[in-house]
Amino acid sequence: MFNNKCILITGGTGSLGKVLVRRLLTKESGKPKKIIVFSRDEAKQHEMRMMYKNLTFATDEIIYHNFEEILKFYIGDVRDRHSVAAVLKDVDIVFNAAALKQVPTCEYFPYDAVMTNITGAENIVRVIRENCLPVEMVVGISTDKACKPINVMGMSKAIQERIFVNGNIGCPETRFICVRYGNVLASRGSVIPLFLEQIYNGGPVTITTTDMTRFLISLDKAVDAIFAAVREAHPGETYIPNTPSAQVVDIADILIGSHKVEKKITGIRPGEKIHEVLVSEEECHRTVSRGKYFVIQPILPELRKSVTAETYLKEEFNSANNLMSREELASFLKEEKLLEYTFAEKKGELLR
Repeated sequence: MFNNKCILITGGTGSLGKVLVRRLLTKESGKPKKIIVFSRDEAKQHEMRMMYKNLTFATDEIIYHNFEEILKFYIGDVRDRHSVAAVLKDVDIVFNAAALKQVPTCEYFPYDAVMTNITGAENIVRVIRENCLPVEMVVGISTDKACKPINVMGMSKAIQERIFVNGNIGCPETRFICVRYGNVLASRGSVIPLFLEQIYNGGPVTITTTDMTRFLISLDKAVDAIFAAVREAHPGETYIPNTPSAQVVDIADILIGSHKVEKKITGIRPGEKIHEVLVSEEECHRTVSRGKYFVIQPILPELRKSVTAETYLKEEFNSANNLMSREELASFLKEEKLLEYTFAEKKGELLR
């Protein structure tokens, strides 16, 4: 599905963007003509470029030997429409992973969240529409926080979803779809790297509240969901992986293990929920199962496919109702290789 395509990844130096690039370079779904990493962080782009160069020198990985022909880096910002217009030229597929996604940060800087998460999406749609660009597909990367949102991050992401759904009306030659999922394991800023760093430093491990639950998904499983949506999603649909959830306190206890580290309850941070929802009660009547995924049909009736009522989801998909036992969680974390870790003291970064 990516053979001979020019692919743009906004926010391409983030945790998800880097895994997307790696998976695209393996040519598992065809050999792209070009992969453009679009972000405003020159240092991260340089670090990413050097990582592939060093990997090529150190190994016989053929998939990376020609990365310099395929992988291109572009400094820019989705907030700037001129920057977006320049990079979208000749692009076939867009993965919009650029986001302000830390909940407390968005609460303290709501306008910045709006500019990146909403205006950035609108810039992509507007540039395609006003310039009649032959972009085949735009994939909006969303979050469980966009469902029944109570924080700025979730509200801005919910509007981003609607902007991309509506993009199918104004740009009928381009397929706009979304992918929505929960907490990504071991991604930058997520809870597991935080807990591991706190354990390494002797504690305490900080927990907001003992009854908090979260959906859990690995970066590769998130990319699997994105690729499934690219293959199968109709215009305006939102793909959601059927992922397990866990109590945050159980994650902390398993990671602490035999270490003599205390836990400290700190209280809920600004904008946080106790439980997350991936499909709301309001969305159930237009949500169907498709293999390993739930698919929310677009809210705009002119984009919606005809589906019988028997196939609709019967209740909301809530992190409190899909919990793994502590044994299942331990097995899950072990399978994802998150119980084996080292720390690079020199950089102060967590390495898996």
